[in-house]
Amino acid sequence: MAVCARLCGVGPARGCRRRGAQREQRREGPADSEPDTDAEEERIEGARLGPGEAPAPAPAPLSLLELPPELLVQIFGSLPGTDLPSLARVCSTFRRILRTDTIWRRRCREEYGVCENLRKLEITGVSCRDVYAKLLHRYRHILGLWQPDIGPYGGLLNVVIVKKDEFSTKCNQTDHHRMSGGRQEEFRTWLREEWGRTLEDIFHEHMQELILMKFIYTSQYDNCLTYRRIYLPPSNADDLLKPGLFKGTYGSHGLEIVMLSFHGKKAKGTKITGDPNIPAGQQTVEIDLAHPIQLPDIENLRNFNELSRIVLEVQEQVRREQQEEEEGQDEEEGRFRQGDSQQVEQPAQRDDAGAEGTEAAGAAAAQESAPTSQPFVLPVGVISRNEDYPRTCRMCFYGTGLIAGHGFTSPERTPGIFILFDDDRFGFIWLELKSFSLYSRIKVSFQNAEAPSREAFDEMLKNIQSMTT
Repeated sequence: MAVCARLCGVGPARGCRRRGAQREQRREGPADSEPDTDAEEERIEGARLGPGEAPAPAPAPLSLLELPPELLVQIFGSLPGTDLPSLARVCSTFRRILRTDTIWRRRCREEYGVCENLRKLEITGVSCRDVYAKLLHRYRHILGLWQPDIGPYGGLLNVVIVKKDEFSTKCNQTDHHRMSGGRQEEFRTWLREEWGRTLEDIFHEHMQELILMKFIYTSQYDNCLTYRRIYLPPSNADDLLKPGLFKGTYGSHGLEIVMLSFHGKKAKGTKITGDPNIPAGQQTVEIDLAHPIQLPDIENLRNFNELSRIVLEVQEQVRREQQEEEEGQDEEEGRFRQGDSQQVEQPAQRDDAGAEGTEAAGAAAAQESAPTSQPFVLPVGVISRNEDYPRTCRMCFYGTGLIAGHGFTSPERTPGIFILFDDDRFGFIWLELKSFSLYSRIKVSFQNAEAPSREAFDEMLKNIQSMTT
């Protein structure tokens, strides 16, 4: 009885109740009756059968139809929405229960992140089932983040569902569209957002040209027809900070959106929006997490030459390590061609593993030994868009930044230093340009933007970079 009740999961089946009644009858008989076991019951049942009679079939387990409707609603609500239509064809009871809006409201929320507008739709008589089947699931391929093709500037488009038979595209690069005051009002508003000042306050003619060029390109945003899918970067527990989208300052080019992602011992900042020098899709900064940098004291940090000396020493160290690695690979390939591969293979593996372990241990030791925060100030002569940057930082790493001429001519990677301020802000000092970029996290919850796999994210990065190479 107990075993059968556990298998049923809810209570005793009909067979259990029948056997229970039989046991009650046996209890009324002699006190020395046989123990109440399933094996003994089967023997007794078999003894009652006549010659040639087949044993009765085993009792069927309790059906889902006997569960309370409230429990079925909870069970069905936890299943993928794409499986529910098949479930509705099982029987009329399931079909009736699957009309419950609670089930579809949960699927809309968990699969597509839609919850705010559902109540409004329900008031107008639109069921959550229709929202899921006829809107969210049907148009699921266009939801999420997209990068429009606007020359070198790129952009970031977030496609969201508003109501039935309609969707909207929200521009996350600028928060305005057409204004009642016309183009002049649009330009003044855009200029305040990008620079916090008026055009009359910017005296440099070249800077004015760049600003006007960017406004003319980006104001044509609504006319763009080509979009490329953008995925948010996957994250790991051991990442230096949570990857994602950040707004960065780029001198005369204003604010730009950069995606920070982690790739083993490297971190990359890829431009989602760009400029005529470094267009959207290019990797603007690369951080070498295996080579931390210890900043000098605050007084020496003010001296640009001192900071430059420290960074260039690390650059030389990185160059030597790369050269030694390349020479080791060439030597190994030469020995392999001579038929000595079996003797070379194992030492090479030990060397690589040792080098990897040393770098990982060095980075881990640097993180453990680094203070939770240390004073920070920009060296004298380094240009910053404004002076409103953090005065303390957590850690610093060697990195390289991409610079190029107008039209992405003669691109090259130059040394710099990555500064981690906190979980939502980091900076980069471009040594050659004597310039500082401050990046702040974009704190927006984007739905339907997660990469299906690490491989899909890496492929996406290659695709958006190839469009501007």
